[in-house]
Order: sequence, then structure tokens, then C-alpha cells
Amino acid sequence: MINQGRSTPLSWVTNALVPPACPVCLKPVAGDDGLCAACWRDIQFISGPVCRRTGLPMPIDLGEENISPLARAQPPPYDKARAVFAYKDSGAALIKRMKFGDRPELAQLLARLIYSRLPHMLPRHALLLPVPLHRRRLLWRRFNQSAELCRHLAKLSGQSMALEAVVRIRPTPQQIGLTRAGRKRNLRGAFAVPEREKPKLKGRAVVIVDDVLTTGATVEAMARILRRAGAAPINVVTAARVVLAERV
Repeated sequence: MINQGRSTPLSWVTNALVPPACPVCLKPVAGDDGLCAACWRDIQFISGPVCRRTGLPMPIDLGEENISPLARAQPPPYDKARAVFAYKDSGAALIKRMKFGDRPELAQLLARLIYSRLPHMLPRHALLLPVPLHRRRLLWRRFNQSAELCRHLAKLSGQSMALEAVVRIRPTPQQIGLTRAGRKRNLRGAFAVPEREKPKLKGRAVVIVDDVLTTGATVEAMARILRRAGAAPINVVTAARVVLAERV
């Protein structure tokens, strides 16, 4: 369970009137920002050997040679990607509750998980960058979950963030249901680095922050334009990632 929030007199009154609930199963919990024990146990944390480039879980640990066949055949434009847990069961439900259930405050809980489990992915003086939403999608959804994660992660780590270093210049259809190739086509020309932002990226370590890594097409498209702007190294951190057995 996670519950590291600080209690205040106001929170005591609020909890008495509206008892806190687990954001996944909605059962009562002791704190106002934690999961119940059952849902916590149901999260499948990624803790075994992973591909050194993409963070994809691997069946065995080969040390420096632990690179997945996909990453060998098509090296990603970023340096390393890591996720905290697999996008399934309670982990997937938590992400969906934040993203589609109008619960941006859950980004704080997810950012704490990223910070506590992936500190090695946050180089000193790195610039944290969220995956941007197009303004139409932002108006519809009301908040950018990646930007919320980025804000909390920057506060926890003391790192700087740049919310507008990369912008989405073309609205794209939903990625859900598309193949890897379809996602890449869908994202072609979708991102850009404004001229005013390029000086802060040149020679700077950056960390792309997102909620879920599915095929990797989105962060790869973003990493390519960051690489062209001179950013290096480029890491990717996400709360969750889709793990398919056939991709291991």
C-alpha cells in the first residue's frame, strides 16, 4: 500500500465526511491517496531482467547483452526506457481511473512510484518533458495526464521540467487498436520543437514522461525530434507498459 500524504486538521474533517476509498476498487482505505492491500498486491511490478534499451521484460538476464530481438533489429531513437509495472489488472485500472475517470490527482501517487523505483532513470540536471496533447484533445480531456505526472515527478526529484519544449502540431486519431506500424504512420509529423525551445535542449539530458508505453511509437516519434534538436541522452519513464508474451 502507498499512503505517504501528510494529515492535516482539514483532511481529518474531510475524511470524516467523505471516507477515502481505494481508487481502483473504491473500497474504504486508511489514507486519502493509497490503494487497498488487495489492489496493491494485484499490481505486477516489473522487477526481473529487462531489455537494456526498451525495458521490455526478458526471460533471462544476459547482462550487457540483454537486448530484445526487436531492439536489435530496430534500435529505438532514445537511450533507455523503463516502466514501473505491467499495464494489466490493478495497474491498468489505476491508469484508466486517472486518465478517463477525471482523477488527475492520482498522478501524484504514480509519480511517487516512478521516483521510488526508477531513480537511476533521472540523471542529474536532466530536463523532464511530458508527452504533449493537441489543444483539441486537451480541451476535451481537461488535463494532460503526462504533464501532471511530470509536475509531481519534478517536485519529488528537484529536476527542471519544460512543458512546452515539444508541442503536438497535428491532431491524431486515437492510438487504441492500431498496430505498431499504424501508430508510427499516425504520428508522422505530429510533434515539433519550437525554435524558442531549441537552445535549452541542445546538449541537455532529457527524460520523456508518460503514463503508458504500448508499442513505443509515441515516445520514439518524440525522441527523434529531440535528437534532431541536440538533446542527449534521452530516457523514457512511464508508470506502466503493455507486456505481451509474444514480444519477449
